[in-house]
Amino acid sequence: MRSLKLDTPKSLSQRVMQRLRQAIIDGEFALGAAISEEMVANSFGVSRTPVREAMGQLQAQGLVVIRPQVGSFVFTPSADDINALCTFRIALEPKAAELAYGHDRDGAIATMSEAIAAMEPAVTAKDNIAYGRADAAFHEALFTHCGNRYLAESYQLVSGRVAALRTNLTSPIDVRTRTSFDEHRRLLDLFARGEFTAFEELMTTHITNSGVVYARALKVDALKVE
Repeated sequence: MRSLKLDTPKSLSQRVMQRLRQAIIDGEFALGAAISEEMVANSFGVSRTPVREAMGQLQAQGLVVIRPQVGSFVFTPSADDINALCTFRIALEPKAAELAYGHDRDGAIATMSEAIAAMEPAVTAKDNIAYGRADAAFHEALFTHCGNRYLAESYQLVSGRVAALRTNLTSPIDVRTRTSFDEHRRLLDLFARGEFTAFEELMTTHITNSGVVYARALKVDALKVE
């Protein structure tokens, strides 16, 4: 039998990947920004090898675009990407909610309640990073507690991009108003009562409005470039 000894460089690349992933989600690297392998390697005190491996993992998650002979960049969504992403979420999240209600209602309610509890001080402090993290935790709770790993894995394919768009584009608006916060509280209430027709309607509106903000931001950025 071949040795199953863990390969240290892979473990290191995983840690680099996780730190870079969070940096992209938190907006430390703006959408479309270049990520220098040399800068990252020097910052982490590692060689370029684990950084290169981490970039490959982030590319598989859709967070990084690697252009051979040019460099690595944080993803920038197109209008079609945003539309497809919102359609994907609208299809999955209400179903995940129904399954979570049947599989682990109390656990889902506890996790979503914790997320909402974290949102309120973030709104008060106008901390869009803290709000974005709490927002992400709320939506991910539906998949964490749904009891269907295939559904959960499907969401993981887009969760990083959703979180990055949320922090960079919608959270700065959400912390200036209470609209998103109030919608999350209503979603939790509808979930707790098992009112999934109303839940799906509100979730569809909630996700659609996020897509509108994303699309508007893209147009603004395009005008800046021109």
